[in-house]
Amino acid sequence: MTLESGIKDAITQKLEDGTIEKLVAEQLEKGVKNALDHMFGSYGDVTKVIESKVKSVMVPYLEGYDYSRYLVKLDSILVDVLQNSTTDNKKMLENFKRLMMPEKLQSIKMSELYKIWCEYVAKNVDTDGLEVIYEDGVSYETIEVTLDVDYNESRDWSCFNHAILNLECEHDKEMNFSVRIMNYKNDKKKEWSISYDSVKDIKSLRHAKEFEILLMRLSQQDTKLIIDTDGESDDIQPEKEPEPKFE
Repeated sequence: MTLESGIKDAITQKLEDGTIEKLVAEQLEKGVKNALDHMFGSYGDVTKVIESKVKSVMVPYLEGYDYSRYLVKLDSILVDVLQNSTTDNKKMLENFKRLMMPEKLQSIKMSELYKIWCEYVAKNVDTDGLEVIYEDGVSYETIEVTLDVDYNESRDWSCFNHAILNLECEHDKEMNFSVRIMNYKNDKKKEWSISYDSVKDIKSLRHAKEFEILLMRLSQQDTKLIIDTDGESDDIQPEKEPEPKFE
């Protein structure tokens, strides 16, 4: 028997007993499996199609979802945690809680924001170095605060106006804030967007100021700023009362 005849007879036998058919089936199965693994892998075509469909359904749903009921649960959890936290962690968690609360204001006037800041200054200003006044009781001397808007010159071809809102307390620089604001030139309502993101990570929240948290909430919720004034100056009375000293 020649070699060619032997090979032919062997192939014929394997065809007849189903061995080759079994091997082909196994390889075909393996090939299909490999193809599916590739298609459903991180960069596979099917995965991309599924991902796009999931995004088209889930993203609008999540954006429009009302999370207020979960904030109630979050509030109770934070209360429990706060009762067993150090002073630094309490400050961080309290600020986190304030930041998570939804900002209901769709718009706020500049004069309203200025008033809130003035109240913040009166409550938190450093009174060291202030003269004590003994008239109609005992109090600290007033401090001067100002509001000023610096408008940036925009390019003729730009669609936006940019400006910096400055809130300044000469006595205590810790009370000072500079806030970037912007509006669309063709906006008939003349509403400005607030951009404030001084707190970069959750650890920084322990050092965040109350007014900073408000600015971040207004920025995140896209609350519009209506400029009804771009220049103010007032004398603010600190809330803290000095202890009287009689000589």
